[in-house]
Amino acid sequence: MTEGPIGKTLARLTLPMAVGIIAMVAFNLTDAFFVGRLGTLQLAALSFTFPVVLVLTRFALGIGIGSASVISRAIGEGDWKAVQRLTTDGLILSITMVAVITVAGFLSIDIVFGKLGARGDILRLVKEYMKIWYLGLTFVVFPMVSNNAIRATGDTKTPMMIMLTAVVINIILDPLLIFGVGIFPRLEMQGAALATVIARMSTFIVSFIVIYKKKKMITFERPSLSVLFDSWKRILYIALPAGATRIVVPLGLGIITGIVAAYGPKSVAALGVANRIEFFSFAVVMALSSVLAPFVGQNWGAGRFDRLRKSISISNRFALLWGAGSFALLALLARPIAMIFTRDPEVVSGIVLYLRIVPAAYFMQGIFRLVTGVLNVLNRPLHAAALGVAQVFILTVPLAYAGARFFGVAGVYASIAAAYFLSGVISHRILWGQVRKVEKMEG
Repeated sequence: MTEGPIGKTLARLTLPMAVGIIAMVAFNLTDAFFVGRLGTLQLAALSFTFPVVLVLTRFALGIGIGSASVISRAIGEGDWKAVQRLTTDGLILSITMVAVITVAGFLSIDIVFGKLGARGDILRLVKEYMKIWYLGLTFVVFPMVSNNAIRATGDTKTPMMIMLTAVVINIILDPLLIFGVGIFPRLEMQGAALATVIARMSTFIVSFIVIYKKKKMITFERPSLSVLFDSWKRILYIALPAGATRIVVPLGLGIITGIVAAYGPKSVAALGVANRIEFFSFAVVMALSSVLAPFVGQNWGAGRFDRLRKSISISNRFALLWGAGSFALLALLARPIAMIFTRDPEVVSGIVLYLRIVPAAYFMQGIFRLVTGVLNVLNRPLHAAALGVAQVFILTVPLAYAGARFFGVAGVYASIAAAYFLSGVISHRILWGQVRKVEKMEG
């Protein structure tokens, strides 16, 4: 990553990463597609699970980002022993935290989803799904951390193949376990969760084999507690703010879901589907962000600030163009896209409303996502976290409450778009200020 044409290198690395992320978004869309066939209540229940699932997966992603940041710099410095130590200790950290989160999750299902607005049959359906999902949390977290470590080496093809494996298995198992085909029992919501756990288990196995056998990034040399804690300290310095930055988004989504829940289950179902479509729309920008972080990290480690600056500029221009194109496409095809997931006219109308308002600000939200990723690898995780918190709790949530009061659901969606735009502008200015500071310190 420290030599060769910058634009071509970013494109070459982003393409397989984009395929992998699109595949994982398709993973979630597949669940929504088949669960939607069970009925509106089931689709609403799945929508309630989405913010909580996102919080936990984003927390895992934070550990992965923290690990990848320190690993990429160690690679740029040519210290492979440090790469092995940091990779191994990052995986140990992720498994340790999963044990705590799983227990806490089981004990808090009623409280958490009750606060989100799930009641009666919907809460029962949520519990059916989440009790199984929590059991497979290890299989979700471990591959996310190991894939980030692999990407830090500049290999984006292998994580793509690992993610594609999960998608294929989930697509096969979802209809079999949800509806009961052949020898498979009809498990409905439990079947959707079980298909997810089995698919994630496959990525757990494959990612471990790759990172240990092929990449040789794991060491079984027993570290002293001081060495282990030093690795955790370095990883968590990036991971905690990075995780917080990403967690505030689903936390905000949970609050938005609660606001929208006042308009009924069909509005919640529409929001859940629209959120999944949004994640699909950002897949390529998310892929670029995943590639840009180690690119910046390796060039910083090698002292190539000229390449660091140019890579950021190229990426920002791409995010602007991609966001504008996504808005045009979604606004035009909103209704046929919505009807893929449900035939309920009220749910379809809700999805269309979202897709014709919020994507208008995707071009600046893309900038925001790139900026927070780069700030983490520049060792400015608190800046990234502050931006994430500000976007959600200073802009999105207050504006959404006001929008709902005066304009209903449309006001909520307009508030999200306004928050996306403003936070993109602010984050862009902050990033370049920090780049100049880092360059001055290193110079």
